[in-house]
Amino acid sequence: MSNLPVLVLNSGSSSIKFAMYEAGNGKREKLFDGAVDGIGTAMGTFWIKDAAGKKLVDQTPPLPSRAEAFALVAAALNSADFPKPAAIGHRVVCAGPTIRENQLVTPQFIDELESYAELAPLHTPIAVYILRESLRLFPGVPNFSCLDTYFHRHFTEEVYTLPLPPEYAAMGVRRYGFHGLSYESIVHELEPKVPERLVVAHLGNGASISAIKNGVGVDTSMSMTPFSGIISGSRTGDMDPGVLIYILRKLAAGKPGTLEAADELESIIGKKAGLLGVSGLSNDMRSLREAIAAGNKDARLAVTLFTRLITKYVASYFAELGGMDMLVFTGGIGENDGDTRAEVCAGLSALGIKLDVAKNKSRGMATISAADSKVVVRVIPPAEDLMIVNHVVRLLH
Repeated sequence: MSNLPVLVLNSGSSSIKFAMYEAGNGKREKLFDGAVDGIGTAMGTFWIKDAAGKKLVDQTPPLPSRAEAFALVAAALNSADFPKPAAIGHRVVCAGPTIRENQLVTPQFIDELESYAELAPLHTPIAVYILRESLRLFPGVPNFSCLDTYFHRHFTEEVYTLPLPPEYAAMGVRRYGFHGLSYESIVHELEPKVPERLVVAHLGNGASISAIKNGVGVDTSMSMTPFSGIISGSRTGDMDPGVLIYILRKLAAGKPGTLEAADELESIIGKKAGLLGVSGLSNDMRSLREAIAAGNKDARLAVTLFTRLITKYVASYFAELGGMDMLVFTGGIGENDGDTRAEVCAGLSALGIKLDVAKNKSRGMATISAADSKVVVRVIPPAEDLMIVNHVVRLLH
């Protein structure tokens, strides 16, 4: 295909990000990207930039709901100012136990996805809405779902099984893993020399760690939902389930029904916990580092919990993989916060990991391990959009 504009859509709880790529004849050239942010507010932002960074659209519209937000995006992309997409790729966080492959989006697919919305409650409801609207507002354009769980599809039974009676597995209760498009992009970047034993730490507002052997995901910190694993910006990470039962009982005592109490508990563990909950200040690592420098003990405790859990997971994957050839940091914190990388690696010194202090100050793609480190340590930015484009082109063919 000589001309193949592919639109990538990535919807979140309060934003819709998008990018258009020219993908014909093997190209992967970004034409423009944009975002609408602040959904649910009186004044949001809507911008589109070309490949050189020049703003083509720059607005501050009211965004009371996702309907207004996506209508802005669709109207702009259907105008004569931009090329019409030949195909659209959507990031889908989790489609449940019955959908494991990236595929063409149909109304039946969307219905199935919606039936498992509780597995990713912050992401799936808006993704369902965007998928339905995309089919309506871009008639005749094929839409494809690209799953964050797809990279983890090779998990063995002992990895994906949770210790519950089998009737719960029949409900879809199992380990899925997330951030798969990010992990896939790291493997893609390292090809053709992918290390045999690779651990990747995707550290951002959502954070997880994955063990990868010969390019295949074999284990990951997130389980059935993105709430699990290491703590992140506003999520608890792994917790004693008895804590949740205790809190749920306390909440239920003052609620008219169980569902209301469960909804409040979900809000606590997903939006009020993690770095934000422990620090009482922010879910942004930059703000927390500034607070630490000013002597804020709660900010220090939050960040220490974060780096300690990362260290524990990385060390456990060293054991699971039978060693480690490379550790990669990615995601917003992984790419930009040298202090987090240094604190994690200091906790892994018993494994022979040693950083080059000067190189660790760099941002963006870099090798930051010392010459005598037994494990290569790298920083590689994720490229989820590129992976989505690759899947769309493959599925089109």
